[in-house]
Amino acid sequence: MKRYSKIIIGLLAFSFITGLSSCSDFLDEELTTKRNTDFYNTVEGLDGLSTGMYYNLRFHFAYEWAFATTNYGTDEFRCGGDASNAVWDSYDGSFSSLITAVNVNTAMANTLFDNMYIGISSANLMLEKAVTVLPDGAKKNTYMGEAYFLRGFNYLKLVRQYGGVPLKLQTSVSPEREFSRATAEETVKQVISDLTNAYNNLPPTAALTGKMTKDAAAHFLAKAYLFRASEINDSWNGTTKTQDLIEALKLADEVIAHHTLAPNFADLWNYTAVNGPNEKLDEIILAAQFSNDIASNGTYGNQVHLYYLSQYLNLPNMKRDIAGGREYQRLRTNYYAYNVYDKVNDSRFWKSFKTKYAVNNPAAGYALGDLGVLYIINSPTDTRYSAVGSLKTITDPKTGKIVPNVFATYAEGGEFLNSDSYQNRFAPLNKFIDGSRDAVGNGNGYRDGILARLADTYLTAAEICIRQKNYSKALGYINSVRNRAAYKAGENRKAYTDGGAAYNAASNPTGYASFGATNSYYTENSYYESNDIPVAVTATDLTVSSFSALPAVDETIISTLGYTSEYDRAMCFLLNERSRELMGEFYRWEDLSRTKTLVARAKAFNKKAAPNITEKHNLRPFPQSYLDAIQIDGRALTAEEKTAQQNPGY
Repeated sequence: MKRYSKIIIGLLAFSFITGLSSCSDFLDEELTTKRNTDFYNTVEGLDGLSTGMYYNLRFHFAYEWAFATTNYGTDEFRCGGDASNAVWDSYDGSFSSLITAVNVNTAMANTLFDNMYIGISSANLMLEKAVTVLPDGAKKNTYMGEAYFLRGFNYLKLVRQYGGVPLKLQTSVSPEREFSRATAEETVKQVISDLTNAYNNLPPTAALTGKMTKDAAAHFLAKAYLFRASEINDSWNGTTKTQDLIEALKLADEVIAHHTLAPNFADLWNYTAVNGPNEKLDEIILAAQFSNDIASNGTYGNQVHLYYLSQYLNLPNMKRDIAGGREYQRLRTNYYAYNVYDKVNDSRFWKSFKTKYAVNNPAAGYALGDLGVLYIINSPTDTRYSAVGSLKTITDPKTGKIVPNVFATYAEGGEFLNSDSYQNRFAPLNKFIDGSRDAVGNGNGYRDGILARLADTYLTAAEICIRQKNYSKALGYINSVRNRAAYKAGENRKAYTDGGAAYNAASNPTGYASFGATNSYYTENSYYESNDIPVAVTATDLTVSSFSALPAVDETIISTLGYTSEYDRAMCFLLNERSRELMGEFYRWEDLSRTKTLVARAKAFNKKAAPNITEKHNLRPFPQSYLDAIQIDGRALTAEEKTAQQNPGY
């Protein structure tokens, strides 16, 4: 039986909607006076509201919750040298509806919940006002489409994290306390309705980068149908699953037909300037917009450039700089993340992880630009570094100098970087590094935050086909992504780039010259040092022809997890492929949760999560602030009633 309760879903959105300044090409608004809600009865007010709704998309790249709710506690990453949010990774006893703050950086249990409802409140206001304020036409359709999109997008986020949540579909004129928590089935139904309306109202293309389009709606609508058909909903999705998969594949195919993959996987991360070429790639379907206009930062700047970096500032011949990033070392690369790649033939590892730094603080015998830090990402069978201290004798063939700082994944008889002695030493994910910042200590980055890109659409289509048992078709989609990842004939396999390149770019007026020679950016990776193979320029082939004969790295993971059926092998391979393509891109926890593979993978590959994770962790705890605010018949809930509102096990 459904329980009816009440929650305060206030008008918090109003506190920021009218206060935005330019964020990018289209987020341009000026605050002239404080306004009440009557302002939204005007065209000018709705113009501002439309701009303000895009601001809510920035939330997903701001502060610690960006990774705590999406990448911690999985197979790919675990807690690094800073434990501000360790509870999200370890699932220990303090992971509950009321998370105790370690420090000001700790992501609280209610932050995601509250901020999704702020966006929903803005969307509700637009849907109510646009009907009467705007004349029929393209502008009205677009604003309605944007509102439906944001509401559906936010409810999709909520249902993936919490299951069924309160459905707030109208604006509030006064505080409300009586509200029902919908079931997961009802919540997903609303998501599909909203994203369908967004699809029907949004334009096919947008003149300005970052605007919502029909393809963005189609991408997330396909994912909503897929979510409803996923294992986490198997207790109630039996009657909708078959048709959901048909609809999802139709939508995914439509998006695929309208976009192209970037020619080189590295193009996605080769950030050289604010609003530069890599932020306008056809592969990018939707991105949250950020800018170097300081007035536009607001509450939500892009801070994800901080979190994946390992410590380098205190190493010999090194100090912190803009190109290398301000290393918060929150997410430590798990060994699964190292070993899920074919590091000889798949270029994505070497284009996703930073393995070399240049000397930027030279001591005796070294010069600026020498190889200063080297991460050797070798295999478990590599015996080159079995002797104690053998890593301290590696010579750079270009200079003949010993590399002052060398770390290897496997050395001195075991998993060298997997010990707690090296929790702040790991090959860092490079996808969000931002060398365009104007100061070393600036936490707000200027890169756009990718919310949807075509490779994800391809892999979504592949998963749909696996669920339909159409395995050959699934491999077609997967191979499209893998073919891009394979090395091309003549490709320089040691070539490397990341967003630190923006520090040197001519388009960056405050770059290299202004800050002197403190520059750790290095244009090579450790491909050859790690693989210990001769220089090669031939093409590689990553094509997979059957789920019964998969690459060795996948067979090892499948064996570890104990899968035998064709479906389980195919789904495991698909999830491995999502790691290789989308590593660190804020999908992983939700992918594993909805497929009910989170517990098995965390136990197998995450040392911190393994002792504590249970099936209850496939959903998040409802925040204590919600439980304390809701009422029944004008009174607060009893302890038993709060337990009934909470997800099981918390």
